[in-house]
Amino acid sequence: MSNEAATATTAAEAAPAPEPIPHGLGVPLPAAEARAKTEGTFPYAADLWAEGLLWAAVLRSPHPHARIVSIDTSHAREMPGVRAVVTHEDVPGSALLGRGKADRPVFASEVVRHHGEPIAAVAADHPDTARMAAAAVIVEYEVLDPVTDPEQAFEAEPLHPDGNLIRHIPLRHGDPDAVGEIVVEGQYRIGRQDPAPIGAEAGLAVPRPDGGVELYVASTDPHTDRDTAAACYGLEPERVKVVVTGVPGATADREDHGFQLPLGLLALKTGCPVKLTATREESFLGHTHRHPTLLRYRHHADAEGRLVKVEAQILLDAGAYADTSSQALAAAVSFACGPYVVPNAFIEGWAVRTNNPPSGHVRGEGAMQVCAAYEAQMDKLAKKLGVDPAELRLRNVMATGDVLPTGQTVTCPAPVAELLQAVRDVPLPALPKDSPEDEWLLPGGPEGAGDPGAVRRGVGYGLGMVHMLGAEGTDEVSTATVRVQDGVATVLCAAVETGQGFTTLARQIVQDTLGIDEVHVAPVDTDQPPAGPSCRSRHTWVSGGAVERAAKMVRTQLLQPLAHKFGMSTELLQITDGKITSYDGVLSTTVTEAMDGKELWATAQCRPHPTEPLDEAGQGDAFVGLAFCAIRAVVDVDIELGSVRVVELALAQDVGRVLNPAQLAARIEAGVTQGVGIALTENLRSARGVIRHPDLTGYALPTALDAPDIRIVKLVEERDVVAPFGAKAVSAVPVVTSPAAIASAVRAATGRPVNRLPIRPQAAVVTNQ
Repeated sequence: MSNEAATATTAAEAAPAPEPIPHGLGVPLPAAEARAKTEGTFPYAADLWAEGLLWAAVLRSPHPHARIVSIDTSHAREMPGVRAVVTHEDVPGSALLGRGKADRPVFASEVVRHHGEPIAAVAADHPDTARMAAAAVIVEYEVLDPVTDPEQAFEAEPLHPDGNLIRHIPLRHGDPDAVGEIVVEGQYRIGRQDPAPIGAEAGLAVPRPDGGVELYVASTDPHTDRDTAAACYGLEPERVKVVVTGVPGATADREDHGFQLPLGLLALKTGCPVKLTATREESFLGHTHRHPTLLRYRHHADAEGRLVKVEAQILLDAGAYADTSSQALAAAVSFACGPYVVPNAFIEGWAVRTNNPPSGHVRGEGAMQVCAAYEAQMDKLAKKLGVDPAELRLRNVMATGDVLPTGQTVTCPAPVAELLQAVRDVPLPALPKDSPEDEWLLPGGPEGAGDPGAVRRGVGYGLGMVHMLGAEGTDEVSTATVRVQDGVATVLCAAVETGQGFTTLARQIVQDTLGIDEVHVAPVDTDQPPAGPSCRSRHTWVSGGAVERAAKMVRTQLLQPLAHKFGMSTELLQITDGKITSYDGVLSTTVTEAMDGKELWATAQCRPHPTEPLDEAGQGDAFVGLAFCAIRAVVDVDIELGSVRVVELALAQDVGRVLNPAQLAARIEAGVTQGVGIALTENLRSARGVIRHPDLTGYALPTALDAPDIRIVKLVEERDVVAPFGAKAVSAVPVVTSPAAIASAVRAATGRPVNRLPIRPQAAVVTNQ
């Protein structure tokens, strides 16, 4: 051996072994798809292709309310390159659909009830041909007066065979005759926000030899979408398969059936694969939005500021169809008093149909709207009493063991006082200097027209709460399979990764339970058992719980032969860093050696404890669990121009248990930033039911330049004993709370009431300085 070789060998032998890569729960494991997404190689629905592909386009109504006199598709059918045109006459199965209630037609047939409602769909050999053919469909309308004011919906002619009232909840809790020494009232309006997904809707439908069809879409609830599609196509569910493609972000029901169902109809009619890629305008017109809401409140308190009674009226504008409005109303009414102890509460809630754009599930639905209102009432109460707003809130916050206005006892951890104290006591950010180099810190930026002398700083607070999982008797269940072979684990679960980090969590659960480094999560399709929708962080609970149970069953299969061999129970064995050891050190082997080439697998379900519907007085144990958040907002306001800059949002949240620190922080920061948009810029405006500027120029999303400093002051890890791992939902409650906190800070800076979201510049202008 040469001296060089000997030296190299010695150096190699002396080199320390590489540090093992951390894995398992509690570790900031990066997302498996992170690299592909940053490199632009991650496959989204818009990237799909198939041999013989046709392109689809949808004709949508230009009117919010009209009677359809006739539909003439002959010109479109005669265009070169057009392969099929479908209308309501071509729907072989159920003509109605809907997530919460099936009351929405696949294609409008007799009446158009909202701007953008689908009328017809076209398949052609080129996307431009498809769009031109859709435009060539001649529809004769008898235009009707739209009902766009939800208050008028009560007296208007029925817009739908089911009437205009979708649901009414009269909540009655306590003594109706109770009064307080101090009374404050207010009326509040919340605008319409759009989910505005990064990638607009897209999909591919491929016909099957058995006469069925496969849908490749970014679904967040594939089994429900499959069942809806099968009913529409007149097929058995087994002949329709939904394959979930890469989801480009989802803070709501990601895929509207108005995009999915025409694809399958066209594929079945032509016998060819059909693809649809929506424009941004079509995306705004097609999917559902957050419910615009009108709220009226009256708070009663004693001389010390302790709440005596809350009275409220809540009116949700559902748009043309019911969708999930019933669920949103239940959340709004149940949380109308916020995370405060209120001995007497009397809430009236309604959800009504109008000819406005359709409303549906958007992160924090119902809870966000009422949070903005009840926190404004708390500010009014503090001002009238001359009490610090944070102190007033502390006198009223709820804790574990208190009772909601629905009569349900709060059994989960509710450290609301601890959260509020944490954000109240953190030092305030420094004031901006009045110098040219720091002008970018002022509202409007360095080129703004404002005078630095007109800038006022405000500090405000928000306390929010959301429910986890479904409510009112929803059967929450998920199924997962864990399979291990050759040192590699595979998880099969139909829980869709929408950006909430489930695939990363599933890997961590299996790593933690089985000590296996390499864990893969299989793509999602409807050949797998259902896991339910991706919303309210439910997959962390139900699907994570199912993965954990399946992994523990595999663990038992792995350890039982060893335990039997050494005459001990499996509880005396542990798996750490891929090694199996006994409590006394007698047994020590690796997981790979114990597997000995075998394949182990197990399937398990997770189903939380049941809930019940609210009764005729709004009472009932309707929720599985609750999550809470406190935010202190610091804003700078130009009181002459009304421009607002959010300087800092300090947040404290009860998370149950931190499963992935990096992922959790990212989810919180994203939720807070979404709340900034709700507070200041996002408002999908309409004029007599017609959406104005349905694009990302007219709909102002917050950018990185609008994002404030976000300080996560405290994460309270008090585990919820009924939840797998003890973890709570993390992303929805910051969305609910941050708009209320920002509005509170603007009130503090200006002295103005600020009773509308988003906050308009005129609401922050102070005329009498």
